[in-house]
Amino acid sequence: MEEIVTGKQMKELDAYTIETMGVPSLVLMERAGLQVFESMKKEGLPLSKVLVLCGSGNNGADGVVIARLLFLAGYQVHVCILGNPEHFTKEMKTQIEIGRNYGISFVKTFCVHEYTTIVDALLGVGLSREVSGLYRETIEKLQDFSGKIAAVDIPSGIDADTGAVWGCAVRADLTVTFAYKKAGLCLYPGAAYAGKLLTADVGIYHKDKRSPELFACTDRELKKLTRKPDGNKGSFGKVFLAAGSREIFGAAYLSGQAALRSGAGMLKLCTPKENRGLFTCFPEAMLALYEDAADMENLVRENLCWADVAGIGPGLGTSPQAERLLETLLKYADKPLVIDADGLNLLKGKEKLLKSCKAPVILTPHLGEFARMTGISVKEWKKNPLTITKETAKKLGVLLVCKDARTIISRGTEETCINLCGNDGMATAGSGDVLTGLILGLLAQGLSPWEAACTGVYLHGKAGDLAAEKKGRAAMLAGDILEAAGEILKEL
Repeated sequence: MEEIVTGKQMKELDAYTIETMGVPSLVLMERAGLQVFESMKKEGLPLSKVLVLCGSGNNGADGVVIARLLFLAGYQVHVCILGNPEHFTKEMKTQIEIGRNYGISFVKTFCVHEYTTIVDALLGVGLSREVSGLYRETIEKLQDFSGKIAAVDIPSGIDADTGAVWGCAVRADLTVTFAYKKAGLCLYPGAAYAGKLLTADVGIYHKDKRSPELFACTDRELKKLTRKPDGNKGSFGKVFLAAGSREIFGAAYLSGQAALRSGAGMLKLCTPKENRGLFTCFPEAMLALYEDAADMENLVRENLCWADVAGIGPGLGTSPQAERLLETLLKYADKPLVIDADGLNLLKGKEKLLKSCKAPVILTPHLGEFARMTGISVKEWKKNPLTITKETAKKLGVLLVCKDARTIISRGTEETCINLCGNDGMATAGSGDVLTGLILGLLAQGLSPWEAACTGVYLHGKAGDLAAEKKGRAAMLAGDILEAAGEILKEL
């Protein structure tokens, strides 16, 4: 996993490195400046004439270091400092003196159109109020700039914790962030302002190895998914999935296929009797058919004894039968239970039953379902997705997967996962059904609910990216994501 930090955590790590470990701040600045300088060259930014915009703090001091390195490498570079000299940090004053000793050109005014690249070193991760005054005027000028922009640590105007825009923000082509990705660079709209995001090692680390509070999954998590050579269909897990309705068949098919494609050994689909003929195209699935609600309890209890994991929701509908099915599962489930789609729509008003469920429960709402389920609007969630997801998971006593361009996963503890892969081509019917199946398949093979949710979301996003490469984002279908998931598991 890859650790992600908030602005406050980054400042604490920076202070720890300087004050406790004894690494001088000027040394860290030199490393930071060098990493940005090298990244700009490597990424092919046009450096024939560069303007470095600096604020009065240490982000600005990093900018002066970058300007010096560009100057010494033979590039034409100007530095413009917007900050009040009375507010310059000690490091900023030192870097200005060094820059002048080397003969760097400091300017008070500039025309953006004279430059091929602009370096944004105006505001760092500590921003906590609306951008105003000269800073705002300058950032707004950059909107007309036709060259490339490189941001130092974070684009100025972006909140390091939430990704929100503080009135206005620099839209960078390249952002080089130091030591760890910042939450605001991973969440939208901040992620869109960052452009290409690179994380640079500048010598800032934790003292002790520990599990991060905020993290993103990586391929390392997928590589842990191994098959036992002496295993059988029973040892790879049995999935019981209540899905489909008289009107909807495809969601159940996609979700069931995903469960098996991700490695589960057996699948039993609980679906209306009318669907029997439709499932002839899915011979790998066993069927548990129901006609009415009369025998629902016995059907569910019998299959929960057989299964290792249960799921409900894809294509289920919101009929009285569907509602009875959900209530029965919540009442008797003693194995991990995944609730998605219509199962979530039916949860409204059943919080007490949800909390009394003996099994660990995973909810996988998209934001519309989340809003209907909780009464929290999409707009409100987007303002503070990490905190709201965590608080809601804790309140409901569930593991919550809030699906968005950046899916957030929380079980109500300090530990939170942000998924950084995937693309807008995945905004297609059936994509969520595939995710439900992937999580079920991983649960069936013995992953904990937390591991299955985080790894399943990551696998889903990776598969979406591979499908987009092959089909194009506009043309891809949920079935393409399903097919790509199998290819990724094969490769890894």
